[in-house]
Amino acid sequence: MRFELGVAARYLKAKRRQAVVGIVTVISITGVAAGVAALIIALAITNGMRRDLEDKLVDSSAHIQLMQADKMGIKEWRPLLARLEKVPHVVAASPGLWEQVLVARGARDGGALVQGILPGDEMKVSHILDHATPGAIEALKPVAEGAAASGALPPIVLGSDLADTVGARVGDTVMLISPQGELSPIGEIPKYQPFRLAGTYHTGFYQYDSLMGFLRLADAQKLFDEPDLLSVIGIRVDAPNKAPEIAKAIEQAAGKGYMTTNWTEDNRELFKALRLEQIVTFIVIGLIVMVAALNILIALTMMVMEKTRDIAVMMSFGVEPGQVRRIFLMQGLLISVIGTAIGLVLGYMASWAGSHYHIPLSPDVYSIDTLPFAPRLIDGVIVSVVSIGISLLATLYPAWAAAKVLPAEALRYE
Repeated sequence: MRFELGVAARYLKAKRRQAVVGIVTVISITGVAAGVAALIIALAITNGMRRDLEDKLVDSSAHIQLMQADKMGIKEWRPLLARLEKVPHVVAASPGLWEQVLVARGARDGGALVQGILPGDEMKVSHILDHATPGAIEALKPVAEGAAASGALPPIVLGSDLADTVGARVGDTVMLISPQGELSPIGEIPKYQPFRLAGTYHTGFYQYDSLMGFLRLADAQKLFDEPDLLSVIGIRVDAPNKAPEIAKAIEQAAGKGYMTTNWTEDNRELFKALRLEQIVTFIVIGLIVMVAALNILIALTMMVMEKTRDIAVMMSFGVEPGQVRRIFLMQGLLISVIGTAIGLVLGYMASWAGSHYHIPLSPDVYSIDTLPFAPRLIDGVIVSVVSIGISLLATLYPAWAAAKVLPAEALRYE
């Protein structure tokens, strides 16, 4: 193979009688490099999107949520909470009361999903409030009955994007309008309750920052007329990827009439879409490599035509057709390996630069505020195998044509 490789390398470096052959060869290498670099960057972005979304979902929300199957609410939740904390793999559990409300300030308003919580328990289950402004968590701590009735407005913590939507700043008064209204002679009317904006939080995940808020559990129960009642118990586990299996054990520990949801079920369609996007991206950008492979086919075919006399001379000196075939296979391999190597270097360098110099995104469109990059070694291996494999397929015909050269016919008029 040393002979075939040496001749193939010399053919690549040799001066051309026809300059177009050299130009097409350079275009082939450039095309392979561009395709490989584009694939590495695209896969790094899709992997980064999946990683960031998964990390934010796992970190910022309960892994498992327990609720009543009849949606009537959870009563006598304190002993239930104690039982759930003893289930294997359960790290923490937090009571919560969820309701949809309208948050308004003046003429501006926005829909929100607010949750009444005990902040000490909630911060063991999710880490949304880790990103809150100073003083927000202290404001949500339970207070004595006398202090609660002192006349001060109850506190609320909103996502930063939601606060911007309604034009509220820390310390302002916002109005919560609950559909769980009061009966009147003309029917049920919404319930209005003013709250003091005690703080905001920013996670970088648009769904959380634009649609969620937190109240004290007692204030939420009062607002929604649900005395000492919960809608959900959030649970954090030590193995998030095993959440569906652990959820079954939690249902058994809770008893009849309870059901669970987990973060993998709630976001199944999102991750399915990301996987489909990754496959489609690989196929579409892989077409660049196929175009480059066609250039390799053209370049080698033209080179066989140019080197017909040289091939005939070599065969007349005893070089076998199989060796001639391998010379052009090696030449195609060299083109693809050089192009792939350049593409890998460019792709990983661009991915590294993108991960260090954050590219801003519109969070209301992409759910995250910066473009994430997560290059993986396995992606480079797969892209390299595909690139070199397609390029070698393109060399088969020129190599076969070179091995079919007849020395007597090629040298007849020389």
